[in-house]
Amino acid sequence: MLRFWQDKSRARAGDRRIPEADLLGLALIGGTPGAFLARHLFRHKTRKQPFSTQLWIIAAVQAGVALGLLVF
Repeated sequence: MLRFWQDKSRARAGDRRIPEADLLGLALIGGTPGAFLARHLFRHKTRKQPFSTQLWIIAAVQAGVALGLLVF
């Protein structure tokens, strides 16, 4: 969530942004719930494509892995 807030602040200030790959990477290593919460709270990257699609794919894969671990 912190990185999304920082990116939103930088966007408003016209400063250098945090690369989307970094934000997606944080989601990939377990930050998906925080990414979705931050998008909602800060209204940041909510309509950005392909970012939104990639974040949903990461969430789906993580949910599948979690379900697989529970089943097996």
